[in-house]
Amino acid sequence: MKFSTFSAFKSALLVTVASALFPINAVAQYSPQFFDNWTDVVRTKAFSDSQGVFENMMTVRRWILTRSEHCADLNRHVLFDMRGNFLDYIEDAADSSQTQQRINQTRQSLAKEGRVHAWVKGSPNNIGYPFAIRCHQPNVDLNLAIARYLGQHPDGRLSGNWDGIRVGTPKNQASLHDVLQTVYKRRVQQKRITLPPDLLPDLAGMLVIESGGVREARSKANARGILQLMPQALKDCKIPANRQLHRIAQVDCALWLFERNHKMLEPVFLAKFGHLPKEKRDQVYRLLLIQAYHGGPGRVRSLFLDEELNQAASYFAANHDKFSAGDIAFGMVFHNLGRNRLGLASLYYTADIRVAQQLLAHKKSNQAQSSQKTAAQAHQKVVRVNSAP
Repeated sequence: MKFSTFSAFKSALLVTVASALFPINAVAQYSPQFFDNWTDVVRTKAFSDSQGVFENMMTVRRWILTRSEHCADLNRHVLFDMRGNFLDYIEDAADSSQTQQRINQTRQSLAKEGRVHAWVKGSPNNIGYPFAIRCHQPNVDLNLAIARYLGQHPDGRLSGNWDGIRVGTPKNQASLHDVLQTVYKRRVQQKRITLPPDLLPDLAGMLVIESGGVREARSKANARGILQLMPQALKDCKIPANRQLHRIAQVDCALWLFERNHKMLEPVFLAKFGHLPKEKRDQVYRLLLIQAYHGGPGRVRSLFLDEELNQAASYFAANHDKFSAGDIAFGMVFHNLGRNRLGLASLYYTADIRVAQQLLAHKKSNQAQSSQKTAAQAHQKVVRVNSAP
């Protein structure tokens, strides 16, 4: 009898301690929300949740573009939440329908575990949530694209002229990097563009990402050439039909488009974000210009002027000190996904350009160090020869 009393007391004590350490609502089974549409989940996200989203998203995209980390095995999909946080990955199944089933099962499990607050069943007609991206991107080879841009690959070297701009010679061909620098300098001298030089790395990133530096590249939407210019853009730039793939002409046209977008966006941007510190303000603006090149300046302009779409911009402008430049530019688009034809591809594009820029800067740094080392070795050899008895 005494033993039973002690056991009861002990059980009650354990329950009391457990209740103190783990409140009832914490130990109760988590009940996630199920939504029919992924955009409904996006609408539940507070603007304040955008802290860190840009770097998180860049990490996921870097794995995909460089085939590293969880995407070292290409036969996978990675899943991430609305803040770009990596959640899990699944091994691809034998076919797409089975793979979709695995992804949806993982989505539901993540929601039940409380790692996301909601989930959406994905299908061929619905993106689903948490978001999932396939590691295998058959048209992406970043190392080869960078080699073309730097002229380290034969396909990236050229010579020719366009509208008074001559680049390289048949015996000393130029790289796409040389083309970008030459065209920019000439148009600035001619006062045809007013773009600051710190935009050139963005265009370099685009040359890497848009087509991988492939002259004949063409998308399903009929965008053409190394900068994937649409027929209307080529027409606006007055490029003749027989020269639309001309690489110097394509770079010239892209700079003109940037200039046009710059004139359209700068006034509305400064009206909203003019009070930001200059460095941060410039970074946000550069990212939005990239977005404008991808989705059109009118769509980005609406993020400032439309009463429904500009709520995110107004919030970030008032609370800019809590967010990075990337978070602000990214958040303005993210919170309007599903509106005005804004989709996840818009977010991926901006992150991809930044990833390409970073890798390109790393390659150029290594190239410069290698050249310096070679020059130093040659100098030492000359010194040894000259000092020989």
